[in-house]
Amino acid sequence: MRFGAAVLRSYQSRFAVEEVILNAGPADGEVLVRIAGCGMCRTDLAVRRSAGHSPLPAVLGHEGAGVVVETGGPDTGLSVGDHIVLSFDSCGRCRNCMGAAPAYCDSFASLNLFGGRKEKSARFTDAAGDELAPRWFGQSSFAEYAMVPARNAVRVDPSLPIELLGPLGCGFLTGAGAVFNSFGVRPGDTIVVFGAGAVGLAAVMAATAAGAVAVAVDRHPERLALAERFRAIPLHAASADLPDRIQRLTDGGAQYALDTTGSAQLINDALRALRPTGHLGLVARLHTTLPLEPGALDRGRRISHICEGDAVPGLLIPRLTGLWQTGRFPFDQLIRTYPLADINEAERDCDAGRVVKPVLVPEGSGR
Repeated sequence: MRFGAAVLRSYQSRFAVEEVILNAGPADGEVLVRIAGCGMCRTDLAVRRSAGHSPLPAVLGHEGAGVVVETGGPDTGLSVGDHIVLSFDSCGRCRNCMGAAPAYCDSFASLNLFGGRKEKSARFTDAAGDELAPRWFGQSSFAEYAMVPARNAVRVDPSLPIELLGPLGCGFLTGAGAVFNSFGVRPGDTIVVFGAGAVGLAAVMAATAAGAVAVAVDRHPERLALAERFRAIPLHAASADLPDRIQRLTDGGAQYALDTTGSAQLINDALRALRPTGHLGLVARLHTTLPLEPGALDRGRRISHICEGDAVPGLLIPRLTGLWQTGRFPFDQLIRTYPLADINEAERDCDAGRVVKPVLVPEGSGR
């Protein structure tokens, strides 16, 4: 089977949309999906900084959504024509997977980042027959089609705009999941979100949907304006006495804080802004050491890393689409669509902060 895909051939090169070849149909437990849209996530772009750890050349993309066109075996739980959102891969067998924590799968890094599912022969090649690294996050969905484990897929209502739903599988899942799952935010709680990008704004929307008071901290006025549209209190990251201001806005300190920036300074500000017993969650990967100020974790304050919003995708994604249908999680307002052929323009706009969440739409994939 031949189709178009965006191939990244080196850590310095641009994406090249070219013909690729799938050399076999779905095996047992797999489905072939016609991609309707795929979000561009910072994790896709971070491959350029991975120091050779992620194999190239590869087809990236891990926020795909589309329609099942073929199933492998009778046990996928899916049928041809089903509309599905794709999420991260997991083994389904380790202690964490069995304990409803698939984001902490023992094989998460191998399966999602480093091509851990080995093939007996090359199933995915370029037009010259050279092998491409398969299954980025079990998907490789910067493409017209993707072959995925059925476990990655979540069936959704076919009346929903399938081309826009892909980011619910990672970026929006992470922000909303941090609020609903990691923190268990309740009405009247207070939360401060550092970084009003895709993950941070999803957290803001989830917090207000849960009835919490949200404060959004960012350096970009247009991002703060978006946060305010979603009923958060906007606060510039360069504000003097930032933790004190947050404490005043949250009546003595926030119960929860979510950092999406990876900035050591903002992480310490977040800890100082917490009330006693407050919880700070980190979703960005730290690239430097994190010196904590004296007393930062006194009086029951705690800090944890959150992966994929502690989510079971099959539970959280339907919850988010339900909230969207009632106007309480308007994630579509963060999206700008681009033809797959314009993937490099989408990357430039994403890097420059001109768009919150790019979604790539393959040619001919309209509803």
